[in-house]
Amino acid sequence: MSYAIVENGGKQYKAVEGGVMEVDRLSEEIGKKITLEKVLLLSDEQGTRVGTPFLAEVKVEAIIVDHFKGPKIIIFNYRAKQRYRVKTGHRQQYTRLKVDSILYAGKPKAAKKEESKVASAPPKVVKAKAKKTPKKAVAAPKKSTSKKADKK
Repeated sequence: MSYAIVENGGKQYKAVEGGVMEVDRLSEEIGKKITLEKVLLLSDEQGTRVGTPFLAEVKVEAIIVDHFKGPKIIIFNYRAKQRYRVKTGHRQQYTRLKVDSILYAGKPKAAKKEESKVASAPPKVVKAKAKKTPKKAVAAPKKSTSKKADKK
């Protein structure tokens, strides 16, 4: 299994083919294919290559899947005995990328042939069976259990 360490926005991410990465918000729209060229490290069957600082012949292609917000973070500043309290919040913007392929010289071609066979096969269509909905039962009038009703 090959993977690459990619730099984007001053942060480093591990890119695995077919995997998903969550990076800081990118300005491109959803569905667009992007190329990440700042590859710091590449590990595959042949060994590990480390760039100085980047590997020139290696690129990572990814597709933008989604733009989303991270969890809310609460910031509360407080100074004792000063009547100073400031509460603020923050939600970071992220972009979800699906790693399509890692391109480099000497990459084995067998992996691509297997992927093309899977992609060319038509998807199986499964028909869902209709569920029978049970008819609602009509409730019978309740019998009273009080003593006064028994005497009558």
